[in-house]
Amino acid sequence: MRKTIRLRDILTVPVILGCLGVLPPAAARAGNWEADFESGYVNSGYNVVRIPGDGGTQISLSDAFRIRPAVFWRFKVYYDFNEEHALGLLLAPLRLGGDGEAPFPVTFTDVTFPAHTPLRAVYRFDSYRLTYRYRFWKTDALQAHIGFTAKIRDAEISLEGNGVKASKTNVGFVPLLYFRLAWNIAGPWGLVLDADALAAPQGRAEDLLLALEYQADEQWSLKTGYRMVEGGADNAEVYNFALIHYGVIGITARY
Repeated sequence: MRKTIRLRDILTVPVILGCLGVLPPAAARAGNWEADFESGYVNSGYNVVRIPGDGGTQISLSDAFRIRPAVFWRFKVYYDFNEEHALGLLLAPLRLGGDGEAPFPVTFTDVTFPAHTPLRAVYRFDSYRLTYRYRFWKTDALQAHIGFTAKIRDAEISLEGNGVKASKTNVGFVPLLYFRLAWNIAGPWGLVLDADALAAPQGRAEDLLLALEYQADEQWSLKTGYRMVEGGADNAEVYNFALIHYGVIGITARY
């Protein structure tokens, strides 16, 4: 069987190498790099699907299926050109799955599953982002950034049962606005609000982190908090709106 090569397979290696410090020596000496790693547990809030959007059966994956929490990871690398301007690259794969059944027939893509058919659902939403950020405010206690994010989503929703699998994949570009606020509470402790978001008639997307951060020294910091990813699209091809919850722990290295 021929293996499908995804964006995640292409981009994971260089970003991980960047996070591990495999960087040009001159850049590493300049102290302009910031590498951030997050992990923890992720689970689904609401997740409503209708495919195709103008003719499929609307079904709640979170209600009809026992979606299992999963371990996630995210890599982000920033390069600071100077004290104000920076460019970052993010890899954020996501995959959730579960089993269940619907008490009514479900038409999904071009397949109809009879009522009470045991089904397996998989929701995959891999995200790749290039972000420009500008620090427009800095005091001893507060730093604020704004910017823009170019996001590529590589998504798939599938249902499988009775030996039949129906799947819908989608790769698309999403422009987002970026905002970050870092507040030093006391000593090495701080609060961080980090967000990508935008709404339009075709849909919306929000990715928001609220975290408590501990600055161990000038190079290393630790964080823990909550991340929310929400949004979706409503068109003739796809109707899907979902809310995803993340319990986050992370580490950031600056060098």
